[in-house]
Amino acid sequence: MSAATARPLTIAIDGPAGAGKSTAARALARALGYRYFDSGTLYRAVGLAARRRGLDPADGKALAALVADLRIAVEGERVLLGGDDVTAAIREPEAGEWASRVAAVPEVRRGLIDRQRELAAGGGIVMDGRDIGTVVLPDADLKFFVTASLAERARRRQAEHPEEDPAAVRAAIVARDRRDEERAVAPLRAAPDAAVVDTSGLGPAAVLDGLLAAVHGRARP
Repeated sequence: MSAATARPLTIAIDGPAGAGKSTAARALARALGYRYFDSGTLYRAVGLAARRRGLDPADGKALAALVADLRIAVEGERVLLGGDDVTAAIREPEAGEWASRVAAVPEVRRGLIDRQRELAAGGGIVMDGRDIGTVVLPDADLKFFVTASLAERARRRQAEHPEEDPAAVRAAIVARDRRDEERAVAPLRAAPDAAVVDTSGLGPAAVLDGLLAAVHGRARP
């Protein structure tokens, strides 16, 4: 199947930190000739802006005002926050922690959901996050929940940040999982109709092959 000869699909990929969902989603979009969007980019940008302004990451009213006023632009691999290139800044471990905290605030999620749906309009997109298949795009053509064992996820994060203490890396993943899974609004979970993909012990190529097989089986003219 090629994106040119089949109806463009909307594909949602969710999963916890370190499971490889972004790598898989980006590779799938490239293979299909689709657009790719990491919804975590929005939450990381909001978290970064909140930290820079000294806001309480649990203050819903202040964060709602921030989201309404925030100018976030994604240009290829670059992320601009009010015109400032924050591509590297939002990928720092601390930015991930702040993203997880502000993402638990209902006002933030409500403020960003329409932006994500607008990006997905018309199909031909692979979007990844933690509530794409359950909340943002519940009618997506295909849904995947990408996961991996805690040990494997910790190993991958450690490889990305070798300067971090291994025990601290593992503890941070466990804490983030708890926040994502236990938040009152849009908790992290697999959609009932999502295909669960365990990437433990699998390389990127094998994961992509599995996703492509599912897409080819689902796609129709």
